[in-house]
Amino acid sequence: MASIVKIAIAQINCVVGDLAGNATKILRYCERARAAGADLMLTPELALCGYPPEDLLLRGGFYRDCNATLERLAREVSGITLVVGHPHEDQGKRHNAASVVKDGRILGTYYKHVLPNYTVFDEERYFKPGDRPCVFQVRETRFGVNICEDTWGPQGPLTARPDVVSIGINICADAWGAKAPQAAREAGAQVLLVLNASPYHMRKQESRYDVMRERVIETGMALVYANMVGGQDELVFDGASFALDRRGEVACQLPVFEETLEFVTVADGEPQRGRIAEPPPLESEVYKALCLGVRDYVGKNRFPGALVGLSGGVDSALTLCIACDALGSERVRAVMMPSFDAFLALLAKEFARLPADATEENLQARIRGTLLMALSNKFGAIVLTTGNKSEMAVGYATLYGDMAGGFAVIKDILKTLVYRLCRYRNGVERVIPERVLTRAPSAELKANQTDQDNLPPYDVLDSIISAYMENDLSPAEMVAQGFSAADVRRVVEMIHRSEYKRRQRVSSGKFRRSFVILASSSQRGRMAMKKIEAVVKPFKLDEVREALAEVGVTGLTVTEVKGFGRQKGHTELYRGAEYVVDFLPKVKIEVVVTEKMLEAAIEAIVKAARTGKIGDGKIFVSTVEQVVRIRTGETNEAAV
Repeated sequence: MASIVKIAIAQINCVVGDLAGNATKILRYCERARAAGADLMLTPELALCGYPPEDLLLRGGFYRDCNATLERLAREVSGITLVVGHPHEDQGKRHNAASVVKDGRILGTYYKHVLPNYTVFDEERYFKPGDRPCVFQVRETRFGVNICEDTWGPQGPLTARPDVVSIGINICADAWGAKAPQAAREAGAQVLLVLNASPYHMRKQESRYDVMRERVIETGMALVYANMVGGQDELVFDGASFALDRRGEVACQLPVFEETLEFVTVADGEPQRGRIAEPPPLESEVYKALCLGVRDYVGKNRFPGALVGLSGGVDSALTLCIACDALGSERVRAVMMPSFDAFLALLAKEFARLPADATEENLQARIRGTLLMALSNKFGAIVLTTGNKSEMAVGYATLYGDMAGGFAVIKDILKTLVYRLCRYRNGVERVIPERVLTRAPSAELKANQTDQDNLPPYDVLDSIISAYMENDLSPAEMVAQGFSAADVRRVVEMIHRSEYKRRQRVSSGKFRRSFVILASSSQRGRMAMKKIEAVVKPFKLDEVREALAEVGVTGLTVTEVKGFGRQKGHTELYRGAEYVVDFLPKVKIEVVVTEKMLEAAIEAIVKAARTGKIGDGKIFVSTVEQVVRIRTGETNEAAV
């Protein structure tokens, strides 16, 4: 007779620190799942306390409160088995945990083994890893619950009851390494449950599928993946929970950015095909993420509404649309930005006989920021800033001006994507005037100003930003891919020069890979420069020059070398024999190249200068910190 288990996936939005509210929500979902005939319900990672709790995890009282809440929740759960994520302290060690709860009892607790410590994750700071799996039974069918790697410790699996159909549980990062799922399989699991608080970034689901399929193929186990949904400060969790059968095929797929309860029926360890929500187009997905981030930031921080300063540009128009869709238009106040003639009049004496420059432009931006913050102080609404990622990356923004506010809605959205999102939103309902989308982008801080007065075209700028900040390409690698060396040098320098601004930015949604640099650093991402000094025979000079030109190296400096040459008729001992050498003084070639060109340049010199006889010369290589072309002011690789 087939063993049938109905699993409920609770894709829920939890609030960090709201233990009572989260427990109430979990219990409500449990009751819905039980009413629908589910045997087991799976929650996201740390669902009881919300994710990420950050430094709340340093407080002993927080763990005591979590434990008390878990015990109260357990007393309320009946007729269904619940797997719930929570922090737990055991004998002085603190863990990222998942407990199996049924009919007032906690049957077992698993401690997460693999603690991520990269990008937005900092779990090694708070938790100790576990080393034991967990096995339990639900109703008439035995279930094994294993969330583990291969280091179980001398006690082996923690077993509550015998095992018929086994389900191994992994928490988030555990499943991204092969050891924990394999250990769950070796402990008898047939289905792997993965509790997750996996933040969204664009195309993240493709990576999840790829990695989870690898685990399924390696272990032969089906897999159920429950992910959190909702916004938490800079993070947005997309949900998108799913189940894979033993072939790695999607058996169930939950929607993105929605709280929902979905069911997966498992027959003899194999998930049966259920609801499969279609993935939205990228623009729709990103727009939903932005709306959810705004809605939860405003709601969870209890702001009554939001303020958006309108400049007539595309960025503020998109921000206003997102705010209205997230909060409702009745909670959003749009403010048209005024001129600044009165301020200029006050400064007229100080600025007399000085040309207008960025000072006046920044002043206008700061006046706008002052006005918006005054309205925020008076009415309590949060100011939503309107700067995009392209501008923030290169510092095309004003501190205490357009950067002033409480939440940066599109700070992680490149300008080219801003336009795509506007087109997407107008495809749903035309709300952004066409003139806003077709006019040249401008900061609107002086007459006839356009962004391209100060920046490369946005398609070029965004491509370089993506390559450098998201794909970790070096400037040399970008140039090798076809980017203009001048554009690369300019953008990379702007990125590094503007780090001090980015460190003062407000919170925002994070939808792309993180990029962090030091504000005070000599590592500006420039191409390393090398100086080659080659001492060669004079009659080889033309051959060396031609060989270097063939590999793209020009601009040689040639000098006669005193002390390297020998007099005519000079006698030299070489390998036990005397030779009469007839060398003229040598010449020294000096050339500066990028590090990428170094090997090719040295090889060209060696091949061209070698005669195979005594006195062919030497090559010296040294590092050059900076090169400046006096006539044009060009620097580094552009100057050579």
